[in-house]
Amino acid sequence: MNAGKAEVLTQLARVCSLRDDFDGCEELLQQAEALAAEDGLVRVRVELERGRKLRSSGDGAAAAPLFESAFARASEIGEFYFAGDAAHMVAISVPEKMVEWTERGLELADAHPDAAYWAGPLLNNLGWHYFEAGDYEQALEVFERALEARKRDPENPQAIVWAQEAIDGTRKAMAG
Repeated sequence: MNAGKAEVLTQLARVCSLRDDFDGCEELLQQAEALAAEDGLVRVRVELERGRKLRSSGDGAAAAPLFESAFARASEIGEFYFAGDAAHMVAISVPEKMVEWTERGLELADAHPDAAYWAGPLLNNLGWHYFEAGDYEQALEVFERALEARKRDPENPQAIVWAQEAIDGTRKAMAG
């Protein structure tokens, strides 16, 4: 019962963070920690949301160790969806870790069906990383891989549209 309540608190903390209520977020995460005891999944969720809070408040470098810990913990307990989320968050929090953590996340997505969803977001973010650096050829290659990953998830048609738009925009930048 306490673990379930703690998980709900982590998601309420996420809402606070999205609203830039970082103090409220931290208060809820502390409550979740107090209820969590040794529940591994709750610990993963606390680390993820505390990391998101730090990243959202502008400190991606401080967030990365929390995401890395969440990745390790989630992998250890077989919560591969959450491990994929953590890899994705490391990749977008610290530009110098983008390629390394995207590769880690993609390896996880290939190895564990529960993490397969993360291939699309990971590749999308990597594509934008290359695009913003002006490496349009590499961006296009990655966006095409992202589209293929998104097509494996037909329940999310908007993501397929966004992937195609990224390809089209990159081709336009290359021509322009």
